[in-house]
Amino acid sequence: MNVSDRSNSQPRLILLGINYPPEVTGIAPYNAMLAEWLAENGWDVEVVTSFPYYPAWEKLPEDAGKLYRRDVMNGVTVHRVWHYVPKTVTALKRMVHEASFIAAAMLRLFTLRKADVLFVVSPPLPLGVPASVYRYLRGVPTVFHVQDLQPDAAVGLGMLRPGLLIKLLYRLEALAYGKASRVSGISPGMIDVFRRKGVEDAKTLFFPNPVEFPDPAQIPLEGSFRKAHGIPPDAFLVSYSGNLGVKQGLGQIIEAAAYLRHESTVRFVICGDGVMRRTLKEAITERNLTNVTVLPLQPFSVYHSLLVDSNLCLVTQQANSGAAFLPSKLLNILAFQRPILAVADDSSAVATLCREEGCGWLVPPDDTEAFARKINHGRSDREGLQAVAARGHAFVERFKCVFVLERIEAELRLLLQRG
Repeated sequence: MNVSDRSNSQPRLILLGINYPPEVTGIAPYNAMLAEWLAENGWDVEVVTSFPYYPAWEKLPEDAGKLYRRDVMNGVTVHRVWHYVPKTVTALKRMVHEASFIAAAMLRLFTLRKADVLFVVSPPLPLGVPASVYRYLRGVPTVFHVQDLQPDAAVGLGMLRPGLLIKLLYRLEALAYGKASRVSGISPGMIDVFRRKGVEDAKTLFFPNPVEFPDPAQIPLEGSFRKAHGIPPDAFLVSYSGNLGVKQGLGQIIEAAAYLRHESTVRFVICGDGVMRRTLKEAITERNLTNVTVLPLQPFSVYHSLLVDSNLCLVTQQANSGAAFLPSKLLNILAFQRPILAVADDSSAVATLCREEGCGWLVPPDDTEAFARKINHGRSDREGLQAVAARGHAFVERFKCVFVLERIEAELRLLLQRG
């Protein structure tokens, strides 16, 4: 198909990624935002993905044993393929989990009508293999979109030791970046990492996660979450919501809660699911902490109520979790004009954002006393919290869905013209 033919027909995109709604946290919502935006704006979009499993690491009962399903969601055709989901996540089982999806997805990908562009979302990093094969055999441009620098994070967190496996991961990373038409990332720091890894500037795309701003008419009234969970109106509510994983360093919240256990007006709420959920609940029970409430991942309406009622919202990271990692929850909190307390390495993208934009307070990982002191400081500095929240809201305006998605669609159309 030449350029003139393509301009007169509906461009076709296949999105390949392991996460998609009805998953409500992590990468899935952003994959859907892109797919649905393109479908609404004249693209023929299909998605190859897994059966829902994240963040609980458990498939829905109705999906057990199914090899394949085809759904249509908001104008997007979604092809789900079987993959192995371990009950207990270890490094080895996670590799098997990712490999099973990649094999099944690759088979499904080549049964679909040829795309004009293939958009691949990582992690998992080895999706660069089917992306490279597809580009070679089908001769179409590919975008390798990176949500997380998987090998860098694995090494930094000590999840994998330097050795043959790490060398293999970095070779897969070099393959993915080298064979892709474009390599995109969600933070400026990630783009810098691409350059250091040898990706040419002309191949890089800055594609931040879009932010859905709340409709003022639909923002919940203050007090509803507190009332539902027995939290007094005058309590200083500190909240965390999202994935309960290793990278989030959530044990630091438990340590801070233990440090502040005698401060009767400070309450903590942790909402979410993930591999660390049981560990967190066991730690709370062992320490007999009555100032921490752990809840499952909440529906959006309840999550919004939690944000409205929170005095301080936490964005936590384990030490050495990666300089370029920017949690998507941070931008969503800022859109609700809530103040942030970030626990992150000084060199991280989160810390850089808090310093340069003044949109959050910052403490280093593994310093329980500093963490607790900052929370206590917030109780007496409500004006300071409001100022931080206002600066954050002004900053995050640039990440509104319409701005981000219009720009990435323009980049995709330009890529199609160049072939």
